[in-house]
Amino acid sequence: MGAGFSSSKKTKEELQTVLNKSKEIVSSCPVVVFSKTYCGYCNRVKQLLTQLGASYKVIELNNESDGGDVQAALAQWTGLSTVPNVFIGGKHIGGCDTVVAKHQAGELMNLLTNAGAFPNSATAKQ
Repeated sequence: MGAGFSSSKKTKEELQTVLNKSKEIVSSCPVVVFSKTYCGYCNRVKQLLTQLGASYKVIELNNESDGGDVQAALAQWTGLSTVPNVFIGGKHIGGCDTVVAKHQAGELMNLLTNAGAFPNSATAKQ
């Protein structure tokens, strides 16, 4: 599929480096979505966040040279091997179903607000 899906085994040190990079990204942004451009579930989460007016960072794993390694590291870290893999306020939220369920339960806006995902407005659209 891409360079990130090579057949060579990664050492523990290499995987730890990728995991550290992923954790650094998560801690540097209020909302991070690890995604793939062609994934409908990923697109649904990105669409929802955009509709809510949230600021978020997207890492499109299929466009990253180490995307397969990042996905493997995220699976090791979070237990979720699929995308989207969403983090809000540095905390792992889950995938599409979890994000949508939190929105439907009225919990998502509070999570986004507390994380600072609305830097340019005092009130976000609901």
